[in-house]
Amino acid sequence: FAAAALLSSTAQASSLVIGTGLARECFDAAEEEKASETALGLCDRALTEEALAYDDQVATYVNRGIIRARLGDFAGAHADYDRALRLDPNEPEAYLNKGALVLKADQDWRRARQLFDLAIARQTRRPEIAYYARGVASELGGDLSGAYADYVKASELAPGWEEPKRELTRFSVRKKG
Repeated sequence: FAAAALLSSTAQASSLVIGTGLARECFDAAEEEKASETALGLCDRALTEEALAYDDQVATYVNRGIIRARLGDFAGAHADYDRALRLDPNEPEAYLNKGALVLKADQDWRRARQLFDLAIARQTRRPEIAYYARGVASELGGDLSGAYADYVKASELAPGWEEPKRELTRFSVRKKG
């Protein structure tokens, strides 16, 4: 079922940190799916020990949230995404990752779909993930035509990604009438 695929680590998109230092190491850990207590410690240290530019601070909260979610600390991940959004209400990766978390941990497809809409509207770096995830949420809500359209869009945006293609094989499209 599609929801199971969404809940994998591919459902997350890290926020880019420019430069070097602990915040960059936190980004690299989130991007490379290296969730560990060590990676979490890098993010914590970046936020407390480095004089981060505003954008890097926002990104580091998103990246720490990703690592926390992968470690099963859903409350901590929620808090980090919310902190990032308080600092920058237009941060698309926070909406995308919060949506994935809301779908997984809270099992709230309506709220998740709203968050994916916001990630798309704010131009996430990974629109294919946002469309795919919104497709999962739509399917859970019974909107099969919306789910199909989003899986198609995700497949078009990332032609090499197999998950959306796999979901599309479950659909049969017929003309009305």
